[in-house]
Amino acid sequence: MDWRDQGILLSVRRHGETSAIIDTFTASHGRHAGVVRGGTSRRIAPILQPGAQLDLSWRARLEEHLGSFTVEPLRSRAAAAMSGRLALAGLNAVVSLLSFCLPEREAHPRLYKQSEQLLDLLGQDEIWPLAYLRWELALLDALGFGLDLSACAVTGASDDLVYVSPRSGRAVSAGAAGEWADRLLPLPPCLRGEGPASDPEIALALRTTGYFLEHRVAPALGHAPLPQARGRLIDLISRLP
Repeated sequence: MDWRDQGILLSVRRHGETSAIIDTFTASHGRHAGVVRGGTSRRIAPILQPGAQLDLSWRARLEEHLGSFTVEPLRSRAAAAMSGRLALAGLNAVVSLLSFCLPEREAHPRLYKQSEQLLDLLGQDEIWPLAYLRWELALLDALGFGLDLSACAVTGASDDLVYVSPRSGRAVSAGAAGEWADRLLPLPPCLRGEGPASDPEIALALRTTGYFLEHRVAPALGHAPLPQARGRLIDLISRLP
């Protein structure tokens, strides 16, 4: 069994004396792991940095085996990631969430492209938080937990939408919320793609997407709490000047 694909490096761990096991998110084969022979060498180790764009060739005797990768660098994002605190926190959050959320070997080509585009924006701090919010919405959608924010779940109206139902993931208007308002999640305009978004507003919107990641996605996958890297990113966004 063998294939060739492009992928984003999610994580690296040492394997034996000289090899490494890498976890990647590939364009056509989803999240996929494999052994890189000589992965700790001076030639290959600098290539194997989380967030790197790689050309990957995978080979195994049987499809269900771990298999081995040969890798060639396409694009390093190390310099962009080290350009500031937001960029580094953003990279760590993205690769951690992809590792956490994606089932192994399940293709998500649209999410792959969106993830690639988001990582290519690292270092552009003025637009990155909003781009990250849109990516989290895309992640929820790809996993089958997308939010429906087009109209009120109660009345069907499309105006005055200020809440999200934690049960259904649908929008709720101020008038329809009634006594349930304090049990609903916030729906700031940026969550619907409306208007300019301040960083505090984006952080508020990420509270809502985070609820569905924590209470819908994580239990469905049998996982523990969300990666701490996401929490650090949200905290940083909420404190941006």
